[in-house]
Amino acid sequence: QVQLVESGGGLVQAGGSLRLSCAASGTIFSINTMAWYRQAPGKQRDLVAQITSGDNIQYAGAVKGRFTISRDNAKNTVYLQMDSLKPEDTAVYYCKAERTRIKFGGLWNDYWGQGTQVTVSA
Repeated sequence: QVQLVESGGGLVQAGGSLRLSCAASGTIFSINTMAWYRQAPGKQRDLVAQITSGDNIQYAGAVKGRFTISRDNAKNTVYLQMDSLKPEDTAVYYCKAERTRIKFGGLWNDYWGQGTQVTVSA
């Protein structure tokens, strides 16, 4: 069983910064991609940023230049540094571990964290 635990959310004023962390625990052999998604009330869950084990990175257009994703493979942890926050960044942020194996040659599975609330006031 793999568990993801996010932390670092909270309330911040527009223009401020927050740093989210997500630690994966359990029996883990490898995680191909770690990603952050977000879901605002009444909206679908959208990709914010993702990073592969080889450090290939993608960002959503709305956050490019303001958010930075990074990971520590040894700790199975992914981070999201969020700067110049805007009210429209307000959402629940979810961590996802994609194409995760619990053993060599095992099946790929995806896992989600429980989410952390980020609220940006105007």
